[in-house]
Amino acid sequence: MDEIRVVTADQVSWEQLQTALGSRGEAARCQCQWFHARDREFSSMPREEREARLREQTSCGHPGAPTSGLVAFLGEEPVGWCAVEPRSHYVRLARTRIPWSGRDEDPADDTVWAIVCFAVRVGFRRRGVSTALAVAAVGHAERNGAAAVEGYPKELAPGKQEIWGELFVGTPPMFEAAGMRVVSRPTLRRLVMRRDFA
Repeated sequence: MDEIRVVTADQVSWEQLQTALGSRGEAARCQCQWFHARDREFSSMPREEREARLREQTSCGHPGAPTSGLVAFLGEEPVGWCAVEPRSHYVRLARTRIPWSGRDEDPADDTVWAIVCFAVRVGFRRRGVSTALAVAAVGHAERNGAAAVEGYPKELAPGKQEIWGELFVGTPPMFEAAGMRVVSRPTLRRLVMRRDFA
């Protein structure tokens, strides 16, 4: 079995990133813009604009440029994507109570990074790709000077079967594998998990 390899999105081509997102489904439609836009802006944004924004955010094909995420490979095949960058870049996070409920946090603090989205292609799921991406995202944030990194996973309801797309924000075990711990539970199923870098 091929080993999972994770690289920053600036090191891959635009075509490889699009392959990782897939040609159909929510990841392909969203182009990872959900957290970058307010509701009305997102719903009225054509796919072409979403793609253009992601292309600029990731700097695909421009090694060493700032980037907004990571791409996972199995062998030479792009199979997954993870969004990670300073928390303040995500407009939607600043406007929702999930990250802030019960915590004294500055939404504009650029030193705290956030892992907000995972996408794994059909046919490559349940192979540890998302967990590998979470671990790599924590390392990427630390290497780029983050003081801390957060994730906002969902727990499945007891006895409930996972619906793919529902857990695009990740699951607690993925973040635990990356050394993150629960710092708050703003809703019954939503957690805030965090790792501080000394």
